[in-house]
Amino acid sequence: MMTLYSGTTCPFSQRCRIVLYEKGMDFQIVDVDLFNKPEDLAVMNPYNQVPVLVERDLILYESNIINEYIDDRFPHPQLMPADPVMRARARLFLYRFENEMFNHVHAIEKGTQKQSDKGRQVIRDALTQIAPVFAKQKFMLGDEFTMLDVAIAPLLWRLDHYGIQLPKQAAPLMKYAERLFSSPAYIDALTASEKVMRK
Repeated sequence: MMTLYSGTTCPFSQRCRIVLYEKGMDFQIVDVDLFNKPEDLAVMNPYNQVPVLVERDLILYESNIINEYIDDRFPHPQLMPADPVMRARARLFLYRFENEMFNHVHAIEKGTQKQSDKGRQVIRDALTQIAPVFAKQKFMLGDEFTMLDVAIAPLLWRLDHYGIQLPKQAAPLMKYAERLFSSPAYIDALTASEKVMRK
């Protein structure tokens, strides 16, 4: 059985939880207190961060790597495109998400006021730029839910928490976010987190 070491408020952990629930497989989640991390976390991940996936002798960290492994190991439903060209494009999008949006989450959470404000502005502009795509299609790559939707969902869920207000022209993006938040896998992943947070 796979074990995911996960932070309840960590957007990267939430990505992995969504994929695990989407696959409908057996797994165990170990919730990690991000303010009091267990010593063995640093042994599993030299960066001492969640998420970490353990399956027998395999230890993986970094959410996109974990999710691709799960997708390869349990290919139904397939979340990365089957076509090599589309798969390469999807990986480029994932890379851009990390560099153009998720890299700024740390600044918002732990940076100075100036760094936080800049991070909010960068994320707001990046999301506003992609919003028109969702006036024409249901999900990031078309009509099918893919790893790109998994990757961006936790950021969209936390916009209020991060203090990011999108302009009116981003309305198609918010409709898209509502579709993501209504998916059973997302609800299960989020509910599991909230149950832990309430304990």
